[in-house]
Amino acid sequence: MLATVAQFAATTDKAANLQAAADLVATAAARGSDLVVLPENAMYADPDPRAETAVHAEAVDGPFATAVAAMAKAHGVAIVAGMTEAPAAAGGGKPSNTVLAVDRGGEPFGVYRKVHLYDAFGYRESDRIQPQPAEALTFALGGLTVGVMTCYDLRFPEMARFLVDAGADALVVPAAWVAGPVKEDHWTTLLRARAIENTAYVLGCGQTGPTWCGQSAVVDPMGQIAASAGETPGTASAVLDAARVAEVRAKNPSLANRRFSVAFG
Repeated sequence: MLATVAQFAATTDKAANLQAAADLVATAAARGSDLVVLPENAMYADPDPRAETAVHAEAVDGPFATAVAAMAKAHGVAIVAGMTEAPAAAGGGKPSNTVLAVDRGGEPFGVYRKVHLYDAFGYRESDRIQPQPAEALTFALGGLTVGVMTCYDLRFPEMARFLVDAGADALVVPAAWVAGPVKEDHWTTLLRARAIENTAYVLGCGQTGPTWCGQSAVVDPMGQIAASAGETPGTASAVLDAARVAEVRAKNPSLANRRFSVAFG
């Protein structure tokens, strides 16, 4: 299948964010894409790390999710996109950093709620967002099983292995990877590392500058970058092939040879 990472810089203007996402999805669909990955927080993003976002949170069947489903159905593409999800209980708890996944008909594959919150490099996501228990979101598309994680999850190899143990042979990583000294290198290195150690495709889609670093990429199971979107808003596409995963796993059977399992508790 043809997969596309579609990067842009979301703002506090939800309507503008939705239009940017719609334009990128249309571009990817015109190219023949089967899957489009949008960034973390594609619905709403405030570059001020102290800003309160709870008032802007929505339900997973709210306006943003409904619009994403309509895009998927209109273009016949599966879409993965990040949003801020309102607490299930009215007035209770903090929002979740959530990723939606919908199929070509706009029907939900499911949602993933971020496990590892970005309390690093002087930022404290946990001040505004509630971490969630690890629940594997995987879905079948184009002969592959796709697993979903979010941004900072990428720094934890056990998160990727958790999804691979759930059957994933491709990993998608919506992100808003904050720019900074060597951060871009961390992003690319970690995308490649997760691909190499899991002999899986990895699709990282980040928000662009000036706050975030962009550099969205599709990495193949040998760790080679098959496509990259660079620094500015736009798309990058590559073909994902189950036969390539099988070929790499035959050459490098590290998953079969491992001596440890991953357990969450």
